Amino acid sequence: MAFTTLARQRENTTCVGTVIIGTGALSMGMEVSMYFTFWGLERLKKDKLEKGPLSKKNYMGLGKWMMKRKIKDANVAPLEELLQDFVQLGGKILACDMTMDIMGVEKEDLRDELISDYCAVGTFIKEAKESEITLFI
Repeated sequence: MAFTTLARQRENTTCVGTVIIGTGALSMGMEVSMYFTFWGLERLKKDKLEKGPLSKKNYMGLGKWMMKRKIKDANVAPLEELLQDFVQLGGKILACDMTMDIMGVEKEDLRDELISDYCAVGTFIKEAKESEITLFI
């Protein structure tokens, strides 16, 4: 059974949610691929994982501070740790090479240790076609 998601947003809440859902699917024995494109790809840049805005309603930084505190109080791992766990459990992270071209992103800009493949939209379509569940986040 396979699960594929398209990660196209840079907001922290979206990224955390995507990784938690993906890790949950892995823990249930599913094969999981996350295809990062456009603003989602920005989160895979070196030193950018934790630096995105909380959401479209960032409340001038207060919302992000509050949410980080609530996540910590709830003993939820930080995004860095969640993503490392996702990869260690066998999850695949796919980076859209067309987005890289459009946005001027080089492989050297990205966290290569997390990325399973640099690929085009055809790879996402193939993964999605072979999946029982596909989410567009």
